[in-house]
Amino acid sequence: MSTQSIFIFGLHAVTALLTNQPERVINLYVQKERQDQKAQAVIDLARLKKIKFSIIPKVEIERLTGDQVHQGIVASCHKPKAYNEDDLIRILENLTEPPFLLILDGVQDPHNLGACLRSADAAGVHAVIVPRDKSVAITPTVSKVACGAAETVPFIQITNLARTMRFLKDQGIWLYGAAGEADKSLYATDLKGPVALVLGAEGEGLRRLTREHCDMLLNVPMKGSVSSLNVSVATGVFLFEALRQRQ
Repeated sequence: MSTQSIFIFGLHAVTALLTNQPERVINLYVQKERQDQKAQAVIDLARLKKIKFSIIPKVEIERLTGDQVHQGIVASCHKPKAYNEDDLIRILENLTEPPFLLILDGVQDPHNLGACLRSADAAGVHAVIVPRDKSVAITPTVSKVACGAAETVPFIQITNLARTMRFLKDQGIWLYGAAGEADKSLYATDLKGPVALVLGAEGEGLRRLTREHCDMLLNVPMKGSVSSLNVSVATGVFLFEALRQRQ
């Protein structure tokens, strides 16, 4: 495996990769012990896309994936396209509807990022923006949890989050940050126009400078005893309230 390639594993993640970006796939590996319709469907898709595949024993699959849950389906593939600030400008210029962006400030857990990407794809987000430092990138675990969304939603890594937020404001995009102590409710806010929803890291929330660059901080009304939501859950709540309004 070269430094320019990675393993993607799991039925949904590999199927999405074969469907949406077959040109990235180098080889497909299917566990010999897995002989069922879903595995056969993946093999048929690989044949359709003219992609090489190998049927190998479980011990070989586990050698490729380590201790990850692989479901007997693994693909070696080229790393995904790396999006940057220039790509963000191009994406915004090509939109025919108000921008709908997600900014994640320092999310480091791959399971949380994968879940956020899955929600972003389902909600129709145009791009997910993260700082390059102190944030998890797209990893095999992220791709598996995202169930294909890591291959469909532009994932933009930027060097200076504050500068990018200022740029978005200059484009007429409103920045709404999630904060438990905020005075205004998410549900009392108009999210139908050009918006970027900003959510912070696990446990710590938004960093001070990120908060200061938000136009407004919003809370999710809560009635139980817990004081906060997991970042991926909060992201889903924010995104789907925006989607509800925008429809």
